[in-house]
Amino acid sequence: MSNKNSQTQAWQALSGEHHLAPFSDYKQLKEKGPRIITKAKGVHLWDSEGNKILDGMAGLWCVAVGYGRDELADVAAKQMRELPYYNLFFQTAHPPALELAKAVSEVAPAGMSHVFFTGSGSEGNDTVLRMVRHYWALKGKPEKKVIISRINGYHGSTVAGASLGGMVGMHEQGDLPIPGIVHIAQPYWFGEGGDLSEAEFGTWAAEQLEKKILELGVDTVAAFIAEPIQGAGGVIIPPETYWPKIKEILAKYDILFVADEVICGFGRTGEWFGSDYYGLEPDLMTIAKGLTSGYIPMGGVIVRDEVAKTLSEGGDFNHGFTYSGHPVAAAVGLENIRILRDEKIIERVREETAPYLQKRLRELNDHPLVGEVRGLGLLGAIELVKDKATRQRYEGMGVGMICRNFCFDNGLIMRAVGDTMIIAPSLVITREEIDELVTKARKCLDLTLQALNG
Repeated sequence: MSNKNSQTQAWQALSGEHHLAPFSDYKQLKEKGPRIITKAKGVHLWDSEGNKILDGMAGLWCVAVGYGRDELADVAAKQMRELPYYNLFFQTAHPPALELAKAVSEVAPAGMSHVFFTGSGSEGNDTVLRMVRHYWALKGKPEKKVIISRINGYHGSTVAGASLGGMVGMHEQGDLPIPGIVHIAQPYWFGEGGDLSEAEFGTWAAEQLEKKILELGVDTVAAFIAEPIQGAGGVIIPPETYWPKIKEILAKYDILFVADEVICGFGRTGEWFGSDYYGLEPDLMTIAKGLTSGYIPMGGVIVRDEVAKTLSEGGDFNHGFTYSGHPVAAAVGLENIRILRDEKIIERVREETAPYLQKRLRELNDHPLVGEVRGLGLLGAIELVKDKATRQRYEGMGVGMICRNFCFDNGLIMRAVGDTMIIAPSLVITREEIDELVTKARKCLDLTLQALNG
């Protein structure tokens, strides 16, 4: 810490003395001190030491329209002066929430024109659990309670969200998952496909859903929840055979399908939603992150009309949050959707920047450390391996964290999930900034290889 300026040291001291950070080793963080981010513009950040950093993760997958959009700050300030807060309980509403619900339904898949607002994606998935079970109770089938999810899926970090997710490290803390949630295999061909072809593995992974439904009993299964593309699990892009087979199984049994669109939603795949990209027809969709470009916390659940109709006939739905549909968040969400639409940002992703990013990223396939590069839209993953032919890893060496640290020190934020490096830049990234990202990524791969060989 001695080389850092006095202001950085003061802030790092505050962190150690007062702040408990999310997903952190507190002892390690106190020893090292957090990097202090002080400002941002476009796709770049600056820290308290004056270093400029390309944010290859759009914050936490969320800053869709880039940093520093005055329009979003202006509508927030205007709304704060007009109506800074009111709740949606007790047969009351306010214009921002109602107008945002309409705007969301306009960009949602056909037949999904109702929205329940929450404060985050985690709260959205808590809502899903309660809404799904309430729905089946209203349909006279209260025994349909079990929700099927996937190993290594991520659905938030509240008790229900962490239970729905399939992250072992989260389940180990807090005696999770809660009852009534079970997990099946993920469609992760590179890591788990073995000798099967991608197509064969995709079919096998999808068939695990039917196997689990029959094992549990069709009359007990309420829903299947899945991300169109697993994000926090390592940008797991399912083989082409996966979703068609899943759709076939879902059509066969009387269970609801929940698409967790927290990461894929609002343009990340080059379509408004991952469900649009894959032709999925969810009954419920969890949203957050890109809804407000992360400028202010907000989430929600988009609900298919048939499900909403059943809920509307069932008396009180005893669920909600103080900040459901918060007027300032709703005003920002509304303006964010306007920017995405008017500036044709999603069309530009689909037609220009996503194809260019995917082309440039795949140039990294020639690197000795890289076992696979995969990606879709503005999502990418780089698998770090010891042996390209066998997909063998550097076991127990924390190669992903070594690479991540080199990235941090060389002006790039790229996230490590085990030994998989992942990116999800803001949707406004330019071709020149993509070049910068790939150049820096290659440099950090070189530095990682040197460290391993040194």
